Amino acid sequence: MKARLFETADEEAVRCILCHHRCNIKPGHRGICQVRRNDQGTLNTLVYGTLIARHVDPIEKKPLFHFLPGSLSYSIATVGCNFRCTFCQNAEIAQMPRDREGLVMGSTCAPDAVVADALQENCQSIAYTYTEPTVYFEFALDTARIAHAYGIKNIFVTNGYMTPEALEMAAPYLDGANVDLKAFSDEFYKTQCGARLEPVKTTLRKMKSVGVWVEVTTLIIPGLNDDPEELRRLAGFLVEALGPETPWHISRFHPTYRLTDRPVTPVATLRRARQIGLKAGLLYVYTGNVPGEDGENTICPGCGAVLIERYGFTVRRNRIREDQCPHCATPLHGVFSASRL
Repeated sequence: MKARLFETADEEAVRCILCHHRCNIKPGHRGICQVRRNDQGTLNTLVYGTLIARHVDPIEKKPLFHFLPGSLSYSIATVGCNFRCTFCQNAEIAQMPRDREGLVMGSTCAPDAVVADALQENCQSIAYTYTEPTVYFEFALDTARIAHAYGIKNIFVTNGYMTPEALEMAAPYLDGANVDLKAFSDEFYKTQCGARLEPVKTTLRKMKSVGVWVEVTTLIIPGLNDDPEELRRLAGFLVEALGPETPWHISRFHPTYRLTDRPVTPVATLRRARQIGLKAGLLYVYTGNVPGEDGENTICPGCGAVLIERYGFTVRRNRIREDQCPHCATPLHGVFSASRL
């Protein structure tokens, strides 16, 4: 299927303008994502309607803690990614085309079938997740348009490398996003992800400006992005660029894929990072991949009451009433009922 967002260059080459790599692709070749190919001067997507994953997840798994908490999200993905993270948590599908000589696998599915399944499963949202939704942008956009007509919300779980052009096209149908801010070092992005930091910061600002509800996740990897000063600068950026109401999820690393020489993140490191975020002025900082930690709960920034109790991806109790604390009436930031969107 013909891709969106590309332009013709010289000698039948095409330039993809979907993500910040802006690949210049020669005839017969693919872009960095390995799922967009130049066929005689036309850029085609190789994954439209070919889903490698379809699951019903709690929205907390995305993770989104301030967007319809306790609801279900119909979650889909194709293979492929425009990053080459050494620590990829879903490498089997995200890196499949790169690691297996261009292989693209999945089951055929149409956008309206995804929406129908979401309705059948009583999902309030569709999450484009597991791999990078930017690389299956055409399918995601077609699905999102249909979903909105049925009152279903759309969520990107993304590395934030999409171009402003792509985000502007998606914005009318995109309600929420969790963006990986993998580190606050350009060197980290270059060596560990094959990308750069600044475009991700640009995307975060752009999402905020167009009204998408944004939450941010940072996977803390011992010795690579856990320096307290770097975390202070990252948290400061979130406060300044996105606002103190932006939830920050600090997740625990487990050795995987090509990064197996690092230990599991100590819980003490996560707790320290959480305190750094709170001291920087963030109102909601969460620790992830450590069920049972107090850092899973949503705390009222006004009186300190526990408003949402969680264990892992399960909401045990939600005390929020009419988007505010029932004890002190402090307004809570986020989307706590579908009618608010």
